Amino acid sequence: MKRSEWRRLLKWPVTLAAALACLYFVWLIYLRGQPLWAVLALMLFSGAFFVYLSHIAFAYRYLFPGLAGIAVFVVFPIIYTIQIGFTNYSSANLLSFERATAYLLERTQPGEGKAYAFTVHPDGDEFRLLFVPKEGDEDAEQPLEARTDAYVTPPLALIAPTPPQEIKAVGLKEANVTLSAPLPLGEVIKRRGVLSKLRIRLPDGVLVTYAGVREFSPLEPVYRQTAKDELTETSSGTLYRANRDTGFYESAAGERLQPGFKVGIGFGNYERMVSDPEFRGPFFRIFLWTVTFASLTVLLTLAVGCTLAVVLNWEALRFRTIYRTLLFLPYAIPGFISILVFKGLFNQNFGEINLALSALLGIKPAWFADPFLAKVMILIVNTWLGYPYIMVLCTGLIKSIPSDLYEASAIAGAKPLDNFFKITAPLIIKPLMPLLIASFAFNFNNFVLIALLTGGRPDFLNTRVPAGTTDILVSYTYRIAFQDSGQNFGLAAAISTVIFFLVALLSMANLKMLRVNKPEGR
Repeated sequence: MKRSEWRRLLKWPVTLAAALACLYFVWLIYLRGQPLWAVLALMLFSGAFFVYLSHIAFAYRYLFPGLAGIAVFVVFPIIYTIQIGFTNYSSANLLSFERATAYLLERTQPGEGKAYAFTVHPDGDEFRLLFVPKEGDEDAEQPLEARTDAYVTPPLALIAPTPPQEIKAVGLKEANVTLSAPLPLGEVIKRRGVLSKLRIRLPDGVLVTYAGVREFSPLEPVYRQTAKDELTETSSGTLYRANRDTGFYESAAGERLQPGFKVGIGFGNYERMVSDPEFRGPFFRIFLWTVTFASLTVLLTLAVGCTLAVVLNWEALRFRTIYRTLLFLPYAIPGFISILVFKGLFNQNFGEINLALSALLGIKPAWFADPFLAKVMILIVNTWLGYPYIMVLCTGLIKSIPSDLYEASAIAGAKPLDNFFKITAPLIIKPLMPLLIASFAFNFNNFVLIALLTGGRPDFLNTRVPAGTTDILVSYTYRIAFQDSGQNFGLAAAISTVIFFLVALLSMANLKMLRVNKPEGR
């Protein structure tokens, strides 16, 4: 059979199998409680089958993988982040309402009922537990016995704990079994890890759990559900109602039950950025520092890189190639290595920079403790890391300038500075501008530098949300989402959304600059 015939024969069975696999994946998303994402996934898969099975969309067969990749790896994270920004999603409100309710209803506490003594009896590779009401109980009932599949392993393996499980017990007479001799106390103690995982439901409905080497004691639920969206504390009778605005079960006195549940709060996170004084102060200072940091980095790297490019373009300078190679090394070394090296160099007590300053000037600046010096240190390090890129760009642009212009200026008696400001700078600034905007956007989100060098510290004082004087918006967002003890993913997502739109505006400016620099058609 020819290859083409095999293709036609296998086309529809393979297509059917792929369609069933896709539908199963969509169904799993729906079962996770995400109907919207299930619909979007179904649309994506349907588009794929339409493009590759029909002849109408034949031209899109080569574009669809790229478009699907953009949708999955770019558009989906952006939309999902924006969605989280409109919720109270945090470490305290991590679960859905149903899961939070189920968790609270599963909580138990030791009850006040009678305790039961127990013995462990071998039964082949399994064991039986015999429960007897402890002496002193007036209404002592007949002994009870429970058989558990957790004990089907060899006896020596019972030292390892098993997953928590509930087992129903039956009356000893009803079971109609003959028990062997009980294990000695030492053997029982060896299996306490397994016994502590058991929950035994007695025939009268009482739930007992392991309370010591000699007894099981009753358990009772901490909360019981008395109505829809209402829980009552068993011991005190306190009523807790689900508050759909805050995402907690709350009592009339305002007491909240943990964990809370995730709810939509609209623009609450965005309003907090503006209205909450304890958040607004650090946020706007961090925002101003982020803009200042990115702007000064671009200016300093431009000044250093352009100056070195002009100097290395001087024909009379010997060993220019060696100098250019050495000056390019900071860009060739991985950035995180350079940052960690500088972190050691700026160490206040043992760093080489402070040792040199102490020997020459008698000072040891507190680079990591003083907010101003920490910012100066960050700019120094980032300039060191960024100037080679600008130097290479400027070198290429300067090479493209006709030498006749410099010869004419030399005849006119122009000096080197005149050549730079009247010839070099005007001719390289326009093609360089989009790249400078891209450099600004990159440094606006330069998380690695801040995280490895200062970690955002020194911190602001008297703030509920962790914030550092050297934090930029992206590192600030990271600390809110992952490093604070009260991790607030919703607030971090809202800040990330703001950063996204700021970077989007920069990208639009970049594109506009590129259009401006296009030569006009004749």
